[in-house]
Amino acid sequence: MNPLRTGQFYIIYQLSDNFVMEDKTKRGLEVLERYFDTKYNAECDNGIIYDAGGTGHKVGIRWFFPQSTFKLDEVVRFAEEFNERYLAIRDMTCPD
Repeated sequence: MNPLRTGQFYIIYQLSDNFVMEDKTKRGLEVLERYFDTKYNAECDNGIIYDAGGTGHKVGIRWFFPQSTFKLDEVVRFAEEFNERYLAIRDMTCPD
């Protein structure tokens, strides 16, 4: 896998006819299902993360953007928004 773009919290690479945006923080998480994510209009692998109370939360691991529909710049824009959300969360939880 040769990355096309990387950010602090994401990596984008090409896999067959798709651009794949992967959440680096979810690497190694078991894929439970693939579904269509209406936010990004793309297929998504998701898994479950459990909080301290034992409640499971479904989370996206990687998104598959067909190259016939999406340009790399669009996927990078999604990834940068994704990156900004994680940076904001980090700043709220760890201000210094």
